[in-house]
Amino acid sequence: MHLVPAERADRKVIDDHTVCAAIEGIGDADRLTTWADRFALLGEPHRLAILLALHHAGPIAVTDLATATGIADPAVSQILRLLRAAGIVTGTKDGRIVRYALTAPDLAPILDGLRGADTPSGQRAAQPAM
Repeated sequence: MHLVPAERADRKVIDDHTVCAAIEGIGDADRLTTWADRFALLGEPHRLAILLALHHAGPIAVTDLATATGIADPAVSQILRLLRAAGIVTGTKDGRIVRYALTAPDLAPILDGLRGADTPSGQRAAQPAM
């Protein structure tokens, strides 16, 4: 039980190896907090729509995001401000226009996975034959 912290060493354990594997799977507490915060950002439909649009369309202006998502321009700006503060998106000036892009590559697989998650009864989508 080499991974069990000293403050939990006195607890009853049924399978030492399983406990260590679980602790290893949980990983670093800071990483856990970072991902919990990111999932909280993904948990609101408008923020998620904007993140999906940014991921799949690349750099895009606020008005174009508003049109694509159906969210009002001021609300898009507010959401982008929150996502920028979280370090997930960045804005780049292009003349008078600011184009926003996703800057968290570790979110890409999650956002990609959402495209295949829309199947009836929550079943996984069939994988294409190769």
